[in-house]
Amino acid sequence: MGAGHAHLGAGRRAGARHRRRLWLVFGLLAGFMVVDALAAWWTGSLALLSDAGHVATDVLGIGLALAAIHAAGRAADPDAGKPHRTFGLYRLEVLAALANAALLFAVATFVLVEAVRRVGDPPEVRAGPMLAVATAGLLANLVAFGLLRSGARESLNVRGAYLEVLGDLLSSAAVITAAVVILATGWWYADPILAVAVAVFIIPRTWSLARAALRVLVQAAPKHLAVTDVAATLAAVPGVRDVHDLHVWTLTSGMDVASAHLTIDRPDDLSAVLASARTALREQHGIDHATLQVETGGCPPPDW
Repeated sequence: MGAGHAHLGAGRRAGARHRRRLWLVFGLLAGFMVVDALAAWWTGSLALLSDAGHVATDVLGIGLALAAIHAAGRAADPDAGKPHRTFGLYRLEVLAALANAALLFAVATFVLVEAVRRVGDPPEVRAGPMLAVATAGLLANLVAFGLLRSGARESLNVRGAYLEVLGDLLSSAAVITAAVVILATGWWYADPILAVAVAVFIIPRTWSLARAALRVLVQAAPKHLAVTDVAATLAAVPGVRDVHDLHVWTLTSGMDVASAHLTIDRPDDLSAVLASARTALREQHGIDHATLQVETGGCPPPDW
């Protein structure tokens, strides 16, 4: 089996693992979403409303993530009847992550606007029920956080859901703090102030996710790889005279790919050069899928 096919197979296995965990988180948060929304309406708490908004965004975002992983897995399956999709639909994962970021921005903006509106005249809230619901939400999100933590290192899609759950976990903690302050002191301003604190915390992390997704979509070189280093690695392969038309990009989370033209002096070195170049890319840069064209004779000088 070739390295590209092996990597696609590993991607499908990882997708199945992520899908199982996401389904567990989806069911857990969908059930709590109803409780959270009703409690926010009953207590009149903006902090709890922001928490309910984050939970609703979690559920929708994880639903998008599940749909993307399912579609990518089916499209990459040789039995799925889509031979023209040679890389499957792995970019759907990145699109779902970008959609999650947009949803988080929308929720944070709503909370900020509503908080400003309430600061002048904060309404009375039922702090007791607010505290109980927020504590239950904290426990639910701790479980979801644990389920998604490892997958967030491997997949932008899961990372989007992970960040949403992280934001909701912090939101629940903020609601608990606000409820305790209100119960202890009667200071109603704690509710909108802590709601704003959660929104401000989420925005830069959401921006980081959006930037990472956009970087993949515009096919920029992976942040952890220097194109000049990749070129130097290929140029150091025995038999290679120079390297040009080098491109390195990310297809989806954890799958960097490359293409390049290699010029050699001896045509009979072709097989050895290709094997050595692929090995060097895999071992030194983690690039398992590379399309390399070998040329003989003169070529234009490399331009990095």
